[in-house]
Amino acid sequence: MAKTASDGLSQEEREAVKNRAKELRDQAKAGKSREAGTKQVLEAIDKLDGTDREIAEGLHKVVGEVAPDLVPKTYYGFPAYANAAGKVVVFTQPASKFKTRYATIQFDETAHLDDGDFWSTGFAVLAWTPAVEKKITELVAAAVA
Repeated sequence: MAKTASDGLSQEEREAVKNRAKELRDQAKAGKSREAGTKQVLEAIDKLDGTDREIAEGLHKVVGEVAPDLVPKTYYGFPAYANAAGKVVVFTQPASKFKTRYATIQFDETAHLDDGDFWSTGFAVLAWTPAVEKKITELVAAAVA
């Protein structure tokens, strides 16, 4: 990603900031509507291809089963799931978004994954497999516990 001298942001990063501003305006209009959030997330997933799409669909399924109280919303264009206060708990960042080698599933600080003085909050995902689904299911369950 080439940075520009004027603002230090790549084209992809500038697009992400613009998309986030639009998301915030759209979310303010829709309120904390589960229906509106689900629509946004499904639209974001529909724009993905290949492994990125499989990972986003897998996370969407897991959250729906394990943490149905989380509200779907987009976060910088990424499928995300927020608590009742509107704070993102977990989201997926597709590899295609920033042309990286792997997608990630990230847990924000509202996730209850604390484990002493050191714990992981981000996980690289190369493929959605039964083992990955099992681990993400455990993490999502812990995040909302």
